[in-house]
Amino acid sequence: MLADLILILHFAYVAFVVGGLAIIWVGFAFRSSWVRHWGFRLAHLLAMGIVLAEVVCGVNCPLTVWENALRARAGGAAYGESFLEHWLRRLMFHDWSETTFLILYAAVFGLILLTFLVAPPRWPGRSQR
Repeated sequence: MLADLILILHFAYVAFVVGGLAIIWVGFAFRSSWVRHWGFRLAHLLAMGIVLAEVVCGVNCPLTVWENALRARAGGAAYGESFLEHWLRRLMFHDWSETTFLILYAAVFGLILLTFLVAPPRWPGRSQR
């Protein structure tokens, strides 16, 4: 059960990075001021930066390592995997090369940086335009 909770946390992290970028662009298009909140934007940039740094440094994702260790310790699920694990893993994990992941993550990070230029966050203490 704890491994499934880790998987849900991992999925939420991925959803924050991918969904957050989409929400920023949609919010920017509709002139929503909350998508320029500096805390949200820095957390979003940092979340993707951590993923990219892991790939560049050849570090396995700690959430994946922890989840796999918990599953191994528990001897695996009775039917090989839970319903939740089956579907979340299908959405999140692919058998692509490390180079493919590096290019994909670098492109997403670059897009997030571009978003900082196109729709910059509003920093605290600065007047709003």
